Amino acid sequence: MEKIDQLDRKILRIITQNARMPFKDVAEECGVSRAAIHQRVQRLIDLNVITGSGYTVNPKMLGFQICVYIGITLEKGSMYKEVVQELENIPEVVESQYTLGHYTILVKLYAKNDEHLMELLNGRIQEIPGVASTETLTSLDQRIRRTIPIE
Repeated sequence: MEKIDQLDRKILRIITQNARMPFKDVAEECGVSRAAIHQRVQRLIDLNVITGSGYTVNPKMLGFQICVYIGITLEKGSMYKEVVQELENIPEVVESQYTLGHYTILVKLYAKNDEHLMELLNGRIQEIPGVASTETLTSLDQRIRRTIPIE
């Protein structure tokens, strides 16, 4: 793995705080050329240090009033890949994690209302072959959302 130097870290700190900041402003703050910032950011993308960019959409503004985390227990852990492929077909599932502990998979999903949530749980997720059981945790509020600190 290539080394990430102090300039790379400074660039990452700046753009993770404000991804919309123009590269010319990042360059000015770092004391380098705009071309250097472009090259560095592209290198960080190529190295898979930067894995995405874009805007964050507020689900509530699109009618999704409920955020839940669902712990999924599989009949066999080896069914993980097949189950995840089925979960990928459910657009309301926005994140999945393969976990150790009580659940095999932990997913985050958004539902419009209770009826929609029940349809997703009973009609979609629990019908996936290999899903033995589910446990749902409802999120009431999200206060912290950030990336890891860049030192």
